[in-house]
Amino acid sequence: MRRIFADAESVLGSPVRNLVSILIFVGVVAIAATLAYMAAGWSFADASYMVVLTMYTVGYGEVRPVDTAYLHAVTMGTMVLGCTGMILLTSALVQFFTVLQLRQIFGANRMQSRIDKLSGHAIVCGYGRIGLMLARDLSEANMPLVVIERDPARLSEIEAAGHLCIAGDATEEETLIIAGIARARVLATVLPDDAANVFITLSARNLNQDLEIIARGEAPTTERKLLRAGAHQVVMPTHIGAERIARMILFPASANLATDERLDQARRDLGEMGLDLELVVAREGAAMVGLTVGEAERSAAGAFFVVQITRHENVIARPASDERILVGDEILVLVRDSGATARKLFNTRAEIRAGRNKF
Repeated sequence: MRRIFADAESVLGSPVRNLVSILIFVGVVAIAATLAYMAAGWSFADASYMVVLTMYTVGYGEVRPVDTAYLHAVTMGTMVLGCTGMILLTSALVQFFTVLQLRQIFGANRMQSRIDKLSGHAIVCGYGRIGLMLARDLSEANMPLVVIERDPARLSEIEAAGHLCIAGDATEEETLIIAGIARARVLATVLPDDAANVFITLSARNLNQDLEIIARGEAPTTERKLLRAGAHQVVMPTHIGAERIARMILFPASANLATDERLDQARRDLGEMGLDLELVVAREGAAMVGLTVGEAERSAAGAFFVVQITRHENVIARPASDERILVGDEILVLVRDSGATARKLFNTRAEIRAGRNKF
């Protein structure tokens, strides 16, 4: 179909270019004819009225007598060029709107035929910031996907990115059926509206009992509702962001781990087992300073384990339990529980005075 449109444009020309060219031609004829009548002593109102009547072939009558050879020539030229221009303008408008409608019809049909051939694909509801990143990552992993979006501007972005898309409301079951939910493997609803995500989850679970559903939630109370509605997993972007910021505050040196591909891969592998790697700097006054590795691990009640100590560019891999932690040591720890027990050792100790007593 694209080849047909390309061949048609090569023969007939671009509809937009044709329309603009003809509009310019008609405008030039109208201006020239008006000036010609005004040169014969007519007013601008009479001249422009006569030009419009002549070009549109209405024929209500002449506003002034056309009784000279000059006026006859001007009128005949306006008739020939003006009527020709109006005919061309009408045909250009018909071509322009016809091509737009055909492209919309055949483009939608082509998109739907590609969606109908999918099986085991992912359906992404919403193309905001999270939906955009999700669709991009899935596409890079060669995962077939369909995006459901109702914003016309975002639909253009989705098509430009090369994703299959459907214009519609994901809360309607008909839209989910068109997206091939019966054949889909997973659905991710990432709309910023919790109520809409709950409704989509309910509809999707009703249409496909085997479908894996991942839902986005904003309010803490929404997580339980989404799980009851049929979601397998609930992602809370606000909580994830807060946890990330808290980790940067508690473990500021851990951000450097992202630059080490080997450690980054290790963190991903450990994350599947509920573990994580953190890089901690033993600062002056920290509770762990002065303790041996064994004492620090026992104090944390198994919340973390020391994997490596870097001291003045010297790396101590798998340090012995009697290795003492000194100020300035960079300690790579395997964290199982980054809660209060671990934070007591990572944070600096504060001396609190209450009268003569010290705590």
